[in-house]
Amino acid sequence: QVQLVESGGGLVQAGGSLRLSCAASGGSFSNYAMGWFRQAPGKEREFVAAISRTGGSTRCVDSVKGRFTVARDNAQNTVYLQMNSLKPEDTAMYYCARAYSSAWGVPPVQPNAYNYWGQGTQVTVSS
Repeated sequence: QVQLVESGGGLVQAGGSLRLSCAASGGSFSNYAMGWFRQAPGKEREFVAAISRTGGSTRCVDSVKGRFTVARDNAQNTVYLQMNSLKPEDTAMYYCARAYSSAWGVPPVQPNAYNYWGQGTQVTVSS
C-alpha cells in the first residue's frame, strides 16, 4: 500500500520561506509523477506544482511561478516543495499526491490524475 506523508508546514510571516517534504513508501516512487496541491478553507483543491518521474519536467501554477520550486530525490523516495516569498494568500493545507499512471512524461495538473494522497500539512502565512 502506498503511503505519502507530508511535513514541513507551519506559521511564517509574509516574505518568509518554508520547505515541504513528502516521503513515499510502499510503491515504485521513481516510476510516477508527483504533484502538490493546496486547499484553503471554503475553496476547492487547486494544483500548485508537479514533477515528472525523472525530475526532468516540472509544472506549476502561475500564481507561484518564480517563488515555488518542486524537486524530488528518487533515492530517498521524497518530493519537495520549496516555497519562497510567501504571501498570505498561500495559506492552505498542502497535499502531495502520486499520479496513477507511470506512462506520463509530462506531469499532470488535474487532481483526478492522482490516486494516492497524503494527509496534508498546514501552511499559514501571516501578514
